[in-house]
Parts: sequence; structure tokens; C-alpha cells
Amino acid sequence: MRPRIGILGGMGPAATILLQQRILDAVPVKGDSDHIPLLIDMNPQVPSRIDYLIHHEGRNPGPVLAEMAKGLEARGADALVMPCNTAHHFASYIEDATSVPFLNMVELSAAELAKHAPKRGRVGVLASPATETVGLFHSAFQAAGLTASYPENSAQMLHAIEDIKANGPSEQNISVVQATMENLCRDGVDAFLVGCSEFSLVARELTSSVPIIDALDVLTDAIRQFHRPALNKTPS
Repeated sequence: MRPRIGILGGMGPAATILLQQRILDAVPVKGDSDHIPLLIDMNPQVPSRIDYLIHHEGRNPGPVLAEMAKGLEARGADALVMPCNTAHHFASYIEDATSVPFLNMVELSAAELAKHAPKRGRVGVLASPATETVGLFHSAFQAAGLTASYPENSAQMLHAIEDIKANGPSEQNISVVQATMENLCRDGVDAFLVGCSEFSLVARELTSSVPIIDALDVLTDAIRQFHRPALNKTPS
């Protein structure tokens, strides 16, 4: 049987659907049976990561994520992924609750960025302000020989994320992200990380003179690589 990928989703739902679409697009197929099997827990009731990490309100999302992960493993998932960067602050809850691999999008993205930015390069992080508050990318970037540069307009970026969640992509929030990138380029960043899956929804509309690495693309490739041995076999 082909390996199954368990997706901890719903943070937000559109980003989870986008990951599924990118997985579908990443694998050449001749028919249904050639696609990567996915088990998706689409749970938009996961407690708000922003409320908990920035406003110090609400419930800890970690235990909810752990229960989701255990449920996916019980249903037969051979590896787990989570298309929400900020929620990776709670990755230890998932890893402690399960025995299957967790493909960590933050660590994978840092490794990919190291291929595109110079040693000790600066990466402009396009993400929720919560990622800066908790230092989400700090250890992974440090291990990759990189440093993070964050936008000064964090409130505006958070508003853009919330607007995309509520209303979908718009020219206005694309303009906010594009202007933010131009400011960071003037400050001398060597690459960009699209480190929020809501921004992944508009990433293909963004332009820059330095490389743009979308964490959701990195995760998609990691899923494809995990599944690669099975792609060369006849389905059982």
C-alpha cells in the first residue's frame, strides 16, 4: 500500500486546500491511483495561535494538535504535515504524541533557503508577527547559517493575514505584502521566506530581485520526496 500523508489542517482551511492542490500538481499521474493518498483533518476549531501567542488569551493549541495527530496516525498516516507556519511553535506536542515522522515545514524551509542565500545571509520573513514573538525561525535559521529580518509594519501584515482568512486574496493585501518586500529589499535582504500559508495564497503574485521561497512549496516537495519510492511501484 502506498504511504499515506496525514495533514493537520484548518489553519486556515483555504491554505489546507492550497496544499492539497499543490500536492496534486506536483505528481505526474495517468489516473486516480497514481495520486498521493492523503488523510486530512480539516479542523478550523484549533484554538487561535495569534490569540495565544500574541494576546496571551484563549487555549493552548498544542493539546488539540496532539489529538489531531494521534487520530491521523490511528487512521493509518505514515507521516504527518501541518500547513501552518505559526502552529509549528507547537510541533513538540505532535512529535511527542505520535511515532510517525513529522515533516517540519520550518526546518525544511530553512534548509531550502540555505541553498539560495549566502552564508550568514539575511532572510526577509513574510509571516505572522507571532513567529517573531516566539522566535519560531530562529533555531532553524541559525543552524542553516542565516538570520531573519522582519517587517516593521507587523500590524499591517497581521491585518493582511486576517483579511485573507476572512475574505480571500485581494489586490489590497497583495500590495501590502509587495510593498513590505520592497522595503526589506532596500534594507539588504538576500532572500524571502513566505512563512505564512495565507501569504502562500498570494505568493505567485509577488515579485522580487532576490529569491522567494514559499514554505508551502517546500512542504509539498518534502511530501513528494517522502512518497517517491512508492511512486515507482505499482499500487498494491
